[in-house]
Amino acid sequence: MEELKAYFEKAKGTGVIATADKVGKVDVAIYSRPHFMEDGTIAFIMRDRLTHHNLQSNDYAAYLFVEESPGYIGKRLYLRKVREEENSDLINELSRRQYRTPPGDNRFLVYFRIDKVLPLIGAEGTSES
Repeated sequence: MEELKAYFEKAKGTGVIATADKVGKVDVAIYSRPHFMEDGTIAFIMRDRLTHHNLQSNDYAAYLFVEESPGYIGKRLYLRKVREEENSDLINELSRRQYRTPPGDNRFLVYFRIDKVLPLIGAEGTSES
């Protein structure tokens, strides 16, 4: 896990998270790099939008990260939601960008267990659980 944390601390690129609702309808959205938590989970700050909504009925997600470099370099993380919290002080502390949240626009800190890590291209990877 430390190696993965170090990777995301230095890598520059674009992240995409994919979720599906309870009947399998898929959504994808641009997301920043994950936050690595002390308990071994990773977390993303989410607004109350479709990605967060899908996670209420289907705990599984995938996160794809493409590095800003020539070629196709990056990571694929296969995730399972373990818990979430709403409008906590920790969300403000972890926010990489500081901005005002409009009233009624709740933010959630959603925690995931990493089930599998694969490179952007290819099938060799590691299981994290």
